[in-house]
Amino acid sequence: MSDRHHHGHGHEHTHHHPRKHPLGHRLKHLLTPHSHETADKLDPALESSARGMRALWVSLVVLGATAAAQAVVVAVSGSVALLGDTVHNTADALTAVPLGIAFVLGRRAATRRFTYGYGRAEDLAGIAIVLTIAASAAFAGWTAVERLLDPRPVQHVPAVAVAALVGFAGNEWVARYRIRVGRDIGSAALVADGLHARTDGFTSLAVLLGAGGSALGWQLADPLVGLAITAAIALVLRNAAREVFRRVMDAVDPALVDRAERALLEVEGVRGVGELRLRWIGHRLRGEVAVVVDGDATVRQAHAIAVDAEHALLHAVPRLTAALVHADPAPLPGETDPHLTLAHHLAV
Repeated sequence: MSDRHHHGHGHEHTHHHPRKHPLGHRLKHLLTPHSHETADKLDPALESSARGMRALWVSLVVLGATAAAQAVVVAVSGSVALLGDTVHNTADALTAVPLGIAFVLGRRAATRRFTYGYGRAEDLAGIAIVLTIAASAAFAGWTAVERLLDPRPVQHVPAVAVAALVGFAGNEWVARYRIRVGRDIGSAALVADGLHARTDGFTSLAVLLGAGGSALGWQLADPLVGLAITAAIALVLRNAAREVFRRVMDAVDPALVDRAERALLEVEGVRGVGELRLRWIGHRLRGEVAVVVDGDATVRQAHAIAVDAEHALLHAVPRLTAALVHADPAPLPGETDPHLTLAHHLAV
């Protein structure tokens, strides 16, 4: 099944344009979520959702097994640092549920009520993920403060250290997998979830510090590391919330707009670019643009320019699945604005 691209003139196109990027460019994006990521491959909608679903369920299994192993050690050791890490890993695994629902909904066809389809469900899933991160941060912080007020020794310190390493390995593997797939299909929610898992991995390593302090007889080491883990979770919360907020508010990378404008200006017959809008719907982009054409052009000529303009956009903008192109005639000296009739509808 392929994505269908409409420009408002009754034509459809299918495009696949993979492009490779240097290692340095990929590393630059490793730790930061973006509304426009590096991959220029436009996957069909069904294939994209299937890849996202596969990434979610594999992650759920790996993180679920990691959290279960850590929970056993928490029960016998009483480590609040490891408890915070375990709770966060569990929450991270459970975020597969809202994202999975979103990907399933996103595969449904548009209807006369939901004329843009159900891609926005993915943004709602992003909000659920942010709330889950916030809840895990609150629980980890509360547990650490309680242990600071009532210090207790940690039992089975070597087991705690091993559990911390298991947590790091599981989270880092899941993080790499989620981020790679999320960037390939353009899913901000999945990328945010991968970054969430990556931070979990580093907080698992922090548990080693608490275990080392406990081994040396310093009872406050474990709750202090628990507070550090809480701070790390809060940092992820800020980044994830910012990215999800931008998606909900229809924000796109300004570089995408610049790229689209340059592509349009290179189209033969396009004399200028008017209003240009891009928006994410799930992990796919839609565009709307007004291009200026020769006022003496026939309807068929203007239509052909619009077709070429959309074609250029589909090549230039990664993951763009549809573009509505409107052709405006170039103004003549002294001519009344042809859109004047609409002015009172646009007043704020």
